[in-house]
Amino acid sequence: MSRLRERLLQHWFGRARGGLLARVLQPLAALYGVLQACDRRRRERRARALQQPAVPVIVVGNLVVGGAGKTPVVIALVQALQQAGWRPGIVSRGYGRRSAGLQAVDANARADAVGDEPLLIHRRTGAPVHVGRDRRAAALALLQRHPDVNVVIADDGLQHRELRREIEVVVFDERGLGNGRLLPAGPLREPPPPQPGPRMLVLYNHPVASTAWPGVVTSRRLGAAWPLAAWRAGDARRAQPLAALRGRRLLAVAGIAVPERFFSALEAAGLQIERLPLPDHFAYGALPPWPASTREIVTTEKDAVKLALPAADGVDAPAIWVVGLDLALPAEFTAALRARLALGRERAAVDASPSA
Repeated sequence: MSRLRERLLQHWFGRARGGLLARVLQPLAALYGVLQACDRRRRERRARALQQPAVPVIVVGNLVVGGAGKTPVVIALVQALQQAGWRPGIVSRGYGRRSAGLQAVDANARADAVGDEPLLIHRRTGAPVHVGRDRRAAALALLQRHPDVNVVIADDGLQHRELRREIEVVVFDERGLGNGRLLPAGPLREPPPPQPGPRMLVLYNHPVASTAWPGVVTSRRLGAAWPLAAWRAGDARRAQPLAALRGRRLLAVAGIAVPERFFSALEAAGLQIERLPLPDHFAYGALPPWPASTREIVTTEKDAVKLALPAADGVDAPAIWVVGLDLALPAEFTAALRARLALGRERAAVDASPSA
């Protein structure tokens, strides 16, 4: 399966994009497009008959499969809205969790119960988070439990059309639209319109735009290096500048969509690393995936929420450093976001009740 996945990625994003395999799969992509369009219309009709949140909803998502850096964008959005006086709440599917149904996320939750990304978002922002496959139901449950919330952010819900939204934040990374084909011939979840719709704000999680769509470019940088226990406790006094890890033998571990992005940033910061890429949302078990001889590890926050703290007497346990990713939203983007939220607040209240 991993070999097939790598081959598909090459045809979607790599040197082989648009090659023979993509052309062979094009009839399936055409069928997928018809089914996807029918499903979208059905869900949009159903949304008009369902109760909706009485506050504005911002959906953050991407048009291609796989991660494009949505979680750092959600965290940055929440923090920007908090600084502007809004009280945001977050809903997410909670990909990879073992539990079912709707569930609130708290600081003591386990990643395998609520999902690694929702737990990370809650830890970084302190905002209330609910997970559930049905984002609309999760939003209603969140608002019932937290009536002070006045804006809902849906993480990775662009195709979840039963939840009405005032704003869609579409995130692209350096891969853009790939080969421009629908699944499975390409990476597209839905056919993109020629230009962004009136509710869309386009954000490029990369130094340059990777599609023809107009949008703004974000800047991202690695944060400080925290010992795992200090990061878990939120003890900033023990955080170290990333430069303090230079000159050490480090194993870089990353179970994210594009591990090379993390590895390259570490090397650009002057760290000497060996790479250990893991599948996205990697589930850490009792046996760690690194060699027993490993003495020092640097990893991502998304991995850190799933790692067990070493035992007090674990003299042989490696030291684990957690390095976060900070994303700065351009002022023009936050200004456009606040302007659309102001317009959407009254419309959301009017549209909250189901239509007859």
